[in-house]
Amino acid sequence: MTKSELIDVLAAAQDHLPYKDVEEAVRKTLDRMSTALATGERIEIRGFGSFSLHYRPPRIGRNPKTGDSVALAGKHVPHFKPGKELRDRVNQAFQDEQGAQEDARVPLVAASR
Repeated sequence: MTKSELIDVLAAAQDHLPYKDVEEAVRKTLDRMSTALATGERIEIRGFGSFSLHYRPPRIGRNPKTGDSVALAGKHVPHFKPGKELRDRVNQAFQDEQGAQEDARVPLVAASR
């Protein structure tokens, strides 16, 4: 789902709000989350998951074109850890989907004469 798809879904669900207000709310929410991560804050949304920063230490990389070794600096990268409710919901959806696929693949039994 893209940001514009999210805005469309929320605007349709909240038909009493103007589209521009929904768009601005989503934009401001994402901006605030980005700012929080940029300042090293941890973001926790109960039942959904948490966003934090993980540090990647400096390492030696390789230029794929020339094969030369390149020193890569250490950096912080955003990390998402899904909450239990989200994990359970996703796993249940995949189990339901796999069950439907297995039901569709039931072998046909040859009729006896």
